[in-house]
Amino acid sequence: MPPRPRMLAAAITAALALGAQAVPAAAADGPAGDSTTTTSRGVEIPAFYTPPSELPGADGTLIRHEPLPLALSLPGIDGPLPGRATRLMYKSTDANGEAVAVTGAYIEPAAKWRGDGPRPLVAVAPGTMGQGDQCAASMALEHPLQLNGQTVSVGYEDLSVYRLLLRGVAVVVTDYVGLGTTDRLHTYVNRVDGAHAVLDSVRAARALDSASVTSGSRVGLFGYSQGGGATAAAAELQPAYAPDVQLAGTYAGAPPADLTEVTKAIDGSDLAGALGWSLNGFLQTEPALRPIADRYINEAGQEALKDLSTMCVGDALFGYGGDSSTDWTKTGQSISDVIRAEPALQSFLAEQRIGSTEPGSPVRVATGVSDDLVPHGQARRLAVDWCGKGAKVTYVPVLLPGVGSGLLNHFAPLLADQGNAIAWLTDRLSGEPAGSNCWSMPVQP
Repeated sequence: MPPRPRMLAAAITAALALGAQAVPAAAADGPAGDSTTTTSRGVEIPAFYTPPSELPGADGTLIRHEPLPLALSLPGIDGPLPGRATRLMYKSTDANGEAVAVTGAYIEPAAKWRGDGPRPLVAVAPGTMGQGDQCAASMALEHPLQLNGQTVSVGYEDLSVYRLLLRGVAVVVTDYVGLGTTDRLHTYVNRVDGAHAVLDSVRAARALDSASVTSGSRVGLFGYSQGGGATAAAAELQPAYAPDVQLAGTYAGAPPADLTEVTKAIDGSDLAGALGWSLNGFLQTEPALRPIADRYINEAGQEALKDLSTMCVGDALFGYGGDSSTDWTKTGQSISDVIRAEPALQSFLAEQRIGSTEPGSPVRVATGVSDDLVPHGQARRLAVDWCGKGAKVTYVPVLLPGVGSGLLNHFAPLLADQGNAIAWLTDRLSGEPAGSNCWSMPVQP
C-alpha cells in the first residue's frame, strides 16, 4: 500500500498551487419555497442545490441562479477580480433520456477579451472531485479547500478557471449530473451524462441576462482526467445533441476513453476509491446491473461503496489509497476479473467507450507518457481512433518521467501542459485555424 504521507503531500501541494485557504462550509440562501439544507460529511449543502419537483422541457434551460462569492477574489474598479460569479442550476438529459437538474457556475471576467470576435466562452469540465455533494466544483470556487475532520476537498480546477478568466474568456463550470444536486448519486465517468452536462452548461450560460456571451460567441471545451473524458464525449455528441453550440475547439487531457483499461489501472492505486465511484455510478445509471453486483460484492465491498458515495478525492486517498478490489468480492476476484466474466458488464462498458464517433470540430488530446493511473495507451488510442475517422486532431504526448506514484504520474502532466493547452484553445477562440498532426501518429509515443 502506498504510504499515506506521500498522498497527504500530494494533496497539500495541490492546495498550495491554488493558494487556497481552509474555510468553513457555509450554506447559501436558496430561492423562496426551496427545501431546507442537507449535510454531507459535516458540510452544509445549500438549499440552492435541491432540484425542484418539476423541470423545464428544453435542455440548457436555467432553473435558478444566484450570486456566487469567489474565495480568491480582489476588489477592482469595475467589479471584483478576476470576475463576477453566478451559481447556476439548469436542465439536462441523462443517459436514460430522463430530465435531470445540474448545477454549476458562470464567471464573467473583469479582463477584456483582446482576441478576434466577441467575448468567447469556455466550458470547464472538472477532473475527479469525488462523489459527495460537498465536492462539487461550484462549491470549490467559494471554498477552495475544505478540511473539517470529516472530509478533504481541494478545488484544484480553480487554477485553470482563473487562467482563462485572465485572458478575458468567460467560463462556465459544470458540477456534472448528481454532484452537488441532492436528488441522486453522481454518475462518475458516465459518457453521455458528462457530455450532456457540459454542453447544456453552455446553453445555460448564454441564457443569463448578466452574461456578455451570446449565441455568436465562439465556444471551447476544457477538461482533464474525468473532465477530459467529458469534453471528449461532448465533442463527439455535440453535432447531434447540441448543434446550436458551435465548438471552436476541445481540449481533452488524459481522457478515460476506455473504462475497461482504466478500471484495471486504478485498482490498487493511490486513487483506488475511484473504482467505487465508478461502480456506484454504473448502478445509478443501469439498475439492471444490481443483481450482478449483489452476486459478487461482499459486505466489506458494500460498505466501501456506501462510504465512498459521500467522499471527495482527499477522503478517498486517505481511506482507500492502495486498496485492492479483491477485498470487495465474495470470490476474491478483482473487479476486472468480474467484468471479464460478465457479458452484461462488458456491454455496458463498451457503450461508455469514447472514440467511436468523429468530432465535428478540432480537438487537442494530451496524455502523459508515464501516466499509469489513466493509462497513456488508451488515451493515445482515442487520438488514433479519431484520426482514422478524419477528425482534426492535435495529439500531444507529455514527456515526463514516472516517479513511482500513480497519482503524481497522472497529476504532473496537468500542470506541465496546462499553459500550452489554454494557449491552443485561446487560438481557436480567436478564430485561428487548427492544424492536425494525425500524419505523425505512427512515430508518436
